[in-house]
This record gives sequence, structure tokens and C-alpha cells, in this order.
Amino acid sequence: MQVPEIAIAKTFPIAEKRHHVHMIHGDERVDPYFWMRDRTDPATIAYLKDENAYTEAVLKPTEDLQKALYQEMLARIQETDLSVPYRKGNYWYYTRTEEGKAYPIHCRKQGSLDGKEEVLLDQNQMAEGLEYFALGIFSVSPNQRILAYAVDTSGAERFTLRFLDLETREHFPETVSDVYYSFAWGNDNRTVFYTQVDEATRPYKLFRHTVGSSTPDELVYHETDDAYFLSIGRTRSEAYLLMHLGSKVTSEVQYLDANQPTGAFQVLQPRTQGVEYDVEHHSDRFYILTNQDAINFKLMQAPVEDPRPERWETVVPHRDDVLLEGVSAFINHLVLYEREGGIPQVQVCNLTSGEQHPIDFPESSYEVYEGANPEFDTPVLRFTYTSLLTPSSVFDYDMNTRERELKKETPVLGGYDKSQYATERLHAIAPDGTAVPISLVYKKGIEKTGNNPLLMEGYGSYGFSYPVSFGSTRLTLLNRGVVMAIAHIRGGSEMGRRWYEDGKFLNKKNTFTDFIACGEHLIKEGWTSSDHLAIQGGSAGGLLMGAVLNMRPDLVKAAIAHVPFVDVVTTILDTSLPLSAMEWEEWGNPNDPVYYEYMKSYSPYDNVEAKDYPALLITAGLNDPRVSYWEPAKWTAKLRDRKTDTHVLLLKTNMEAGHGGASGRYEHLKEIALDYAFLFTQWGLR
Repeated sequence: MQVPEIAIAKTFPIAEKRHHVHMIHGDERVDPYFWMRDRTDPATIAYLKDENAYTEAVLKPTEDLQKALYQEMLARIQETDLSVPYRKGNYWYYTRTEEGKAYPIHCRKQGSLDGKEEVLLDQNQMAEGLEYFALGIFSVSPNQRILAYAVDTSGAERFTLRFLDLETREHFPETVSDVYYSFAWGNDNRTVFYTQVDEATRPYKLFRHTVGSSTPDELVYHETDDAYFLSIGRTRSEAYLLMHLGSKVTSEVQYLDANQPTGAFQVLQPRTQGVEYDVEHHSDRFYILTNQDAINFKLMQAPVEDPRPERWETVVPHRDDVLLEGVSAFINHLVLYEREGGIPQVQVCNLTSGEQHPIDFPESSYEVYEGANPEFDTPVLRFTYTSLLTPSSVFDYDMNTRERELKKETPVLGGYDKSQYATERLHAIAPDGTAVPISLVYKKGIEKTGNNPLLMEGYGSYGFSYPVSFGSTRLTLLNRGVVMAIAHIRGGSEMGRRWYEDGKFLNKKNTFTDFIACGEHLIKEGWTSSDHLAIQGGSAGGLLMGAVLNMRPDLVKAAIAHVPFVDVVTTILDTSLPLSAMEWEEWGNPNDPVYYEYMKSYSPYDNVEAKDYPALLITAGLNDPRVSYWEPAKWTAKLRDRKTDTHVLLLKTNMEAGHGGASGRYEHLKEIALDYAFLFTQWGLR
């Protein structure tokens, strides 16, 4: 789709706005688009609306296509559906959806699944008349009488907390604003703990509240270090409340007897720079997952009565080839979540016999996640299994008998037959000789002619391992001959913790060159060509898109960057913004000249040049607290000013949402339909 840049590209009065100039390390930084940070300036909102109008005008010829793609994707979804119920005490909890309604309905039944349904919350009723609605906290008291829940109606991730008496259906009088996601009940069914966020949307204070009381809430803890986030939770054993304080590379956990919720928290191990740990409880001991002298983590145990580090004993030692990602405790079992060779593994340890066994999975590449397991006294582990071919499937696994029961495979309507599709695991060779995995999925019959449209996705930051999971919306592409690829680049943890370390700080460019190497490999092997390759990433994956486009704009036909983190240096220098100080331990501190120069050398916004770029669709959320809307807006403006091609450049800002885009399931599908319509026009697909 070749379109000339119209009025918005050149006539918007940017030159009349003030330039922002400041010096750092002797480098004069001039930012002509700094004014876009001021959302109270009518010109800022006007600019975003103009860009939206331009995007709508350019994509207007695809309106019928978008509607058709939306209907096609919607037709694969069982709109009236039910989640797999899970048991907590004498109740079974579940959610259900109804055709035509955008949000889930939260329900429970007492005694058995044949009992009478009790609707706890109907999000559809709560969201009525709102452009955006998200449910954060959803937590029932230990006696299952009171529901604590919190809602966000802007996308800014600042929630309002309320309490509902499930017997009387009356709300308690108090509301608490600016709370975050974590929450915990004390065992007295009245004392609760919640976190509040600061101006930078960092959860930094822990409060203790008595439900129904008008007494001011007690400030339990105030984390003053801007690099640390605070969260609160309760162990599955229900014996302890755990306050977790964490930066990107350092942890501290404090614990409190849940039967004495008005008591004082105690530190398990004081924070030590670079040492991360997490805690699980079982009877008379704490299990501690830590990276102290163990880059891939190890499992320790300590007596509850004296858990000082000198009392720690090794349960699972460090292994160079296995990343230990998590541990869950049940009354007679420990469950270990590991990753070896990029593939998830689950190990079950019998605490009575000491015997250990793996859970076997049928495919060579897949993802597995722990499901809803609120009960401590049970031999049954619930997990969710998925792959690029297998829809999300919920299993109950008996850890004693080793028998598993499929409780539900997410239905894909329209006759999905996974035998018609294939997956492969390839490896590209990065410039430094490192083998980088690529996960591929396509419809059988595809030939390596070099002419296949191909969409490659990636992320490569924060140690996040990009999941090889199923998505029914992908069938819209696969069925039209599109090959889909996931580049498991450094900066994630697919191949262990060193894989992450080799893609951060002064190694960050490995993330970008790995991705480029993956694209080059797919072209070399005949899967696609530069005229047919599209790429996609969001947030830090949007940074990946921007960096790759600056380095190799000739490599791809088109790119989609969702809420892209592209103004790296300016954002991380500004500690008033969400996440900035914390980001120093991911990207580096730009106040250090070495890091400043390195970050500036790849920051997408700072490296836009006068050259040809491929077609580009960029998205933003006006209320986004993670990647501020002005980053994609400024990037778009700079690209418009400097790029020398006539390829389409689109910015679409959701004026009512935040980082995750639209909140309802139908609006979310419409966003995907727009993305696909953009790609179809670039590939020439019908």
C-alpha cells in the first residue's frame, strides 16, 4: 500500500512549538517534540487526533476487510463459555462468558457443581457506559464471606478497592483509591493488606486495613528506594503473609504469621545487591529459590523458627544447563518449574518418600503454566498446557498416581484440525557465532519458494521467555499461507539466565542483531524474502522493532510496533516517570557516560535518519503508565520529518486505554483485525 504523506506529515505546526534542550555528559540534546509530553496542551491532543484521523483515512479502503477478519476470528471463539471450576473449601469458583457480552461473569457454587449458581461480579454490568474497564484485585476472605475487588476505568492501572458482603450483597462503606494489583487477607477475615502507588505508578506503600472500619489505615511499610516495587501475598498453606520488595536484580522478603495479622513483619534475608530470592512455605520450613552464587537459581530450605541465611540448606543445587524458574508447595509434594534447552519442564517431588519424577508432555515444543491451585491439602496439581498447535488445555494431574485428566481444551470453532499445520525449531547464527532458536508454525503444503508472507515476532528483554503458545487468531494468517515465526533472542531467558544477561546492559545490541540474524536466516532458507517479511513487537518488543528498523530497514516489508518503548535515554533519565529508576538495572544508568553513549547508540528515537523505512503501524495508549503515549507519538513525528520513502506510516492512539489496549474481548479482536488488514495490504493478500 503506497500512499503519499498528506497534510498531517508536513503542515502540523511543530516548528512553532518550543524545542527542549539540555546538556548531559557534554552532549547537547535537542528534542523538537518534547512538547508532546504535555497532555494538557490542546495542541498535543489535536496532534494525536489528527494522526488517528489520518490512520482512519488511509485504512478506510480496508474497512470491509477489517469487518470480515473480525467476523472470521470471532467465529472461532465459543462466545458462551465456562472456565474450569476450581475448589476452595466448600465452594467451586469459575468464570463464564455470554455471547455478545465483552467481559466475564464471576460465579461460584456451594457444595458441588450441581448446586445453585451465585454470581459474585458481573463485569458487563460494572463496565456499562464505560470506554474502559479492568478488574484487578479479586480475592475472597478465608471464610468466603467477603469479596475484595478493585477496578480501573482508565487504563492507568490505578485501581479503586471495595469490599462486598457476599451474604447481604451490600458493600462496606469504605473505598480505597490508587491501589495496585497485590492484596492479602489475614486469617481473621477482617484485616487486609494492600499496596498504593506513587506519582510514578510504583507500588511503594503497604497499608493494613480493617474491613468496615473508618479508622485511618495503618502504614505498615514505605519503600523509599525508587528502584524497588512492593507487593503482598499469602502462602498456599495460609500460614504466612509475604511482603516482597524487588528491583530488577535484588529481592527482600518479609513474613508475618497470617493468624496474627496485626503483628510486625520480619525480614527473612536483608537485601543484598544482585541477589534475588523468592519464598514458599511448608509446615516447619521455608523453601527459598535464590540466585545467590547460582546464576540459574537453586532451591534452599530453612527452619521457620530461625530462617537466617546461615541456617539455609541446599535442596536442589545450581545447574549450568537448567534454569529453575519456580517452586510450589503442597501438603505432600513440591513442584519445580524448570527450563532446559529452551523447553519448560515440571518436576514433582514427594516429600514423604523423597522420590522425584518429571511430568511428560507430548510435543517437542510447548508451554506449561501452573493453573488455579488454591488448596494446600491436595495431591492434585492443575496446570495449563499449550503449544503452537495445541489450544490452551487445562489438566488435573494426580501427583501420587501420575494420572492426568484433561478438564478442558479451549474450543476452536469451525473445524480446526491441528494435523493440517506444522511446527519447526530452527536456529540462526548471530554475528558472534551464537545459535539463536526460532519457533516456526505454518500450514502444511507451504514450500520454501522465498515468496511466502512471514510474520516474525520477538521481545528479548527483562528475562521474559517468549511463549510458544496457541492463538486462534493466528489461523486467519496461517490459512492464507502466512508463515509465523518467534525469534527467541537474547534478553529473554529461553536458554537460561545467561541468555538474559547476554542481552542487557552493554550487551543489549545482541538482542537486535539476534533478531536481524533470525530474519536473514529465514530469507536464506527460502521461507520468505525481504519483500514478504513483516515483524511485530510490543513495549520493549517495540524498542526491538525501532532498533531493527534503524539498523536494517531494508530487511523487512512492514512492521507493527505496539506501545513501543523507543525514547530510551530521555525516559530513563527522568525518574519522575513510571519504572525509570527501576530500568537502570535492565538497561543501565544513563547518568554514567559509558551507558549513556551505548544507550544513545541504539535508542530508536535518537537514531532516526534520513533514509527509506518500511511501512509501519504504531500504536499508543493515552493513559499508558508503562510506556507514555508521547514516546510513539514523538517517534512517529520524527520519522515523518526525516524518512525519505513514501511507504505508509500510521499512528493509532487509543484515547481511552493504557498499555494493554482495549479492555473488552470484542474491541481487542477489532484491534487485531486492524493489524491484520494493515499486513494484508502490504503482502497483497485477500
